[in-house]
Amino acid sequence: MKAPSPFVSLEQGQSVFKDTIAEMTYLEVEAAIGRGAIALWSMGVIEQHGPHLPTATDVYIPSARLRAIKALLADSGIEALIVPPFYWGVNVVSANFPASIKVRAEVMIDLVSDVIKSLAGDGVRRVFCVSGHNDGGHNEAVYRAMRKATVESSAQACFICDEAILRRLGIEMSDPHVMPFCVAPNQPPGPFLDIHAGEWETSVMLGFNPEVVREDRMTGLVPTNLGPDDLAEWRKGFDASRRVTPLGYFGDPAAAHAARGRASIASEAKAIVQGIRQRVA
Repeated sequence: MKAPSPFVSLEQGQSVFKDTIAEMTYLEVEAAIGRGAIALWSMGVIEQHGPHLPTATDVYIPSARLRAIKALLADSGIEALIVPPFYWGVNVVSANFPASIKVRAEVMIDLVSDVIKSLAGDGVRRVFCVSGHNDGGHNEAVYRAMRKATVESSAQACFICDEAILRRLGIEMSDPHVMPFCVAPNQPPGPFLDIHAGEWETSVMLGFNPEVVREDRMTGLVPTNLGPDDLAEWRKGFDASRRVTPLGYFGDPAAAHAARGRASIASEAKAIVQGIRQRVA
């Protein structure tokens, strides 16, 4: 398979900067804020995703999610600005794999809150953040940054998060700094789990950024066939996760389909937009 070019055209795939303020002039951003635009921001990370997916998978996927959300909000008469993705986060589970970049939670919290305070200084009043990375420490840092930014600025910052993750972190669903939503399971009921770089993530990447998927490697990967006990051990991170998943993936990437990935993002975006509309109203 030919290695993907570092200069991929938008005809082949979607840049993480597509439809963000990075492609706008400051006058265009200023005008949108003047019209009451809300801000959308993804909290990703650079992290290993098996032999077949790029380390920026957790940046590509929430970028696709936010583009879908922005389009649906526009249909509802709500204008949104997408902030370029955040991708220096907390990494515990993949900490012992190369190219899984790790920063301290305090650094992440300060940086995220500073960016939100900057947006507030420009006149943005609502910031909605989604995570592309399910590491518990990372998502706890996102939540703490929402609280800090809201207290220290004129903006209301809100973490849009799957209910299952909020429960795992012990965060109340009624907390004003979170907006819970439910998504369909990543896989049909069964004894084995699809958690990381498996069928779901690979399907989304095939659906939106196929040019960076190593399909020749993907098709030869066997299912990990791991269950809840394995997941508990894997979440300990460092040496433990590398023992559980020596190749870095947890699931069945060879079963991925682009159509499933596109349908999943569309379904998630619809659920999230419903919540944003209620908050904005």
